[in-house]
Amino acid sequence: MKNTASSLQQEVIDFRSNFKTVVLATVSSMGAPDASYTPFIVDDNGNILIFVSELAQHTQNLIDSPAISLLWIADEEHSRNLFARQRLTLQCDARELLRDTAQWDTALTRLQHVHGKTIEVLRSLPDFHLFTLEARRGNYVRGFAKAFTAQGDELRSWLK
Repeated sequence: MKNTASSLQQEVIDFRSNFKTVVLATVSSMGAPDASYTPFIVDDNGNILIFVSELAQHTQNLIDSPAISLLWIADEEHSRNLFARQRLTLQCDARELLRDTAQWDTALTRLQHVHGKTIEVLRSLPDFHLFTLEARRGNYVRGFAKAFTAQGDELRSWLK
C-alpha cells in the first residue's frame, strides 16, 4: 500500500472501524496502572466517547487523573507475526460530559444506536459517567518497521 497521507488516514480509519470496544490504560491517584476495556463511539470531531460505571476502577482513575491511553490491536488469529500485530494507540485527555445537557443526550443516543438497548438501561443509572477522550498523540503500527506517529491536524485526520 502506498504511504500517502490520505491512504494512511483511510487505513487507520478502516482498522479502527473494525472494533466496537477499546482497551483502556489508566492510572490511579496513587500511580497504580489499570488495564481494562469498554465499548466506544467516535464523535463528529474525532473524539472517542465512552460511558463507564463508577464500579469500574478505570472510571475513578479518569475522575482523578484525565490521562488515558487507548489501544486497538489486531486479533492474534489474524496476525502473521505476533511481534508485529497491527495496532493503533492514542494518548488522550479525558473530560467528563455532564448529564442533562444536549451534548450528553446526543452522545447517548449515538451510543445506543451503535451498542443497542443496553445503553437505554445504563443511561438511567446514576453511577455511569460519559467521557470524551481527545487524542493528543497517536501511533499506528502496520507491522515490522512500519510505524507511523501523528499529532495535531494529521492525528485528527486519522480519527474522523
